[in-house]
Amino acid sequence: MSRSYGQFCGLARALDVVGDRWNLLIVRQLLVAPARYRELLDGLPGVATNLLADRLRDLETAGVIERRLTGEGNAVGYALTPWGAGLREPIESLIRWSTPLMVRGPGEDDFRAEWLVLPLRALLAGRVTVSRSSTVVIAVDDRHFQVRATSSGIEVGSHDGGDSDAVVRADAATVLGLAAGVLTLDGVDVEGDEAAARAVFGA
Repeated sequence: MSRSYGQFCGLARALDVVGDRWNLLIVRQLLVAPARYRELLDGLPGVATNLLADRLRDLETAGVIERRLTGEGNAVGYALTPWGAGLREPIESLIRWSTPLMVRGPGEDDFRAEWLVLPLRALLAGRVTVSRSSTVVIAVDDRHFQVRATSSGIEVGSHDGGDSDAVVRADAATVLGLAAGVLTLDGVDVEGDEAAARAVFGA
């Protein structure tokens, strides 16, 4: 990497690696799942192809990401290294910190439903305690996510097609408000066991 703050400080050195524009958003995508170049490009609206290639090269050189064969022929994908995966905690902390910035909704900003996976985990983990395991499907646009709350914590991912206790249908801003605890389920479209949905959202 060509730029450095030149400071013997943990924050400065961390920013030397991930502080450039788009770097943390690339990590966000890879925290959800390993991805091929085209998938990263599609999931990062606004990034130029040459800039994405530069950022991927920088992150790989720094040891944050690595290239892997995807199992589809000789296609190459990108994944976080174990050290790179350690960025989950600070990224989830930033997501929680951003809650006041999200209140006004998306406005004209781009939105991808898959961007909800990390915020749901970040906002619900540590805030929700359950007395019984619950699985709630969250439907936003045409995407379905699954939140499984157990005594050991919260798991969030794409819906696996299995049985669920409840289905919550809402727009992204409402889902984020529910996860942050600033909205309640009153007036929200809930199918199935509403008590399970309230348990997941801490309501």
